[in-house]
Amino acid sequence: MHRWDGFSCGPFYRRALTSICRLDDNPAYLLQGFSLMVSRLHERRRPLNAEEERRVPWLALLPPPERTRAVRELHVADAQAGDMVCRTGRPVTYWFGVIDGLLKISTSTAQGRTTTYTGIAPGGWFGEGTALKREPYRYDVQALRRSRVAGLPVDTFHWLLARSIGFNRFILTQLNERLGQFIGTLAADRTSNPEERVAHSLATLANPVLFPGVGDVLRMTQQELAYLVGLSRQRVNEALQELAARGLIRIEYGGLRMIDLAALRTPLFHLRR
Repeated sequence: MHRWDGFSCGPFYRRALTSICRLDDNPAYLLQGFSLMVSRLHERRRPLNAEEERRVPWLALLPPPERTRAVRELHVADAQAGDMVCRTGRPVTYWFGVIDGLLKISTSTAQGRTTTYTGIAPGGWFGEGTALKREPYRYDVQALRRSRVAGLPVDTFHWLLARSIGFNRFILTQLNERLGQFIGTLAADRTSNPEERVAHSLATLANPVLFPGVGDVLRMTQQELAYLVGLSRQRVNEALQELAARGLIRIEYGGLRMIDLAALRTPLFHLRR
């Protein structure tokens, strides 16, 4: 049996643990409380249902024998806001994907400074580079809201790589798209233009190759977008209003509709009127 040990308690629960376990009186209770929450997440692990299987984009690329094993070994668990799906330094045991919800990839320094690299939207699978090398995680992955996260054991990941051409093509496409994404992120981070940074983040999260579960409407709050972009919520709101005024997006109840995804992907789009 594979352990679902990627999940751990997020910081949002520390206050609750303090009141329940009296952490200030005895720090040992902190580990007990965290272990309890990890064990509860582990207990929530279950096989995918039929609807969840349909939302795993690479399953359709597998021939029947490989698909049968993959479906048998895939599991899904509910992560609450603040839960850590992957933590820096932990060994890789699963290749993860988002059925629904929203995750963020980040790193933190010893001084507590956090750098957010990107978000993971519905349909997105991540960590294939870490899984390929079987190395410890060099980043944290945290749920920004309640999310259903699927996991494929890393041994099965390598088994599929050795047997399935379709699976290999999917991984190559993932790596290629991810490279383009991070090059774009580097360019966007070097600009002081908030509209361009927000536009790049939207274009990344609406990428139909990396996140096929998103569609034309990105379901997220402005505060969630602010976490990912690294700007204040007010500044993100102003940038979204500007993008909407230029006809690139439409702000709708509960989400953002992508009107001109190609323009959002184009650097220095703000120079065009």
